[in-house]
Amino acid sequence: MLHQHAERRPTDASVVADGSPAHRAWCLLEDQYKIGWVIAGKLLARKRPRLLPVYDRVVRCALGHPPSFWTDLRTALREDDAALHHRILGLRQSAGLPETVSALRVADVAVWMAHPAPGHRCP
Repeated sequence: MLHQHAERRPTDASVVADGSPAHRAWCLLEDQYKIGWVIAGKLLARKRPRLLPVYDRVVRCALGHPPSFWTDLRTALREDDAALHHRILGLRQSAGLPETVSALRVADVAVWMAHPAPGHRCP
């Protein structure tokens, strides 16, 4: 059942909206014993590295807790003629990473690297 939800690939904003296959897959995972929102999100991000960003405690601390992280990030990556997306691709190129590393993974690493040291108290 989870496989069915994660395999669909719509191209519009519905791909990350509440009720989307990705959201339903996240809910199915999160409901499992000892699988919380962090593990559920990381599993889906690993399954679909070009579609779903990592949203974990570090990312939440650094970027806050928007009503819909996936939708808000998707919007930010498309705004201003995809300026943020192009900047992230530039970081990937500067780091000498192959194109197989998605822009979302580069963004995740950048957030982690810019985050304060462990032990920092998040709001």
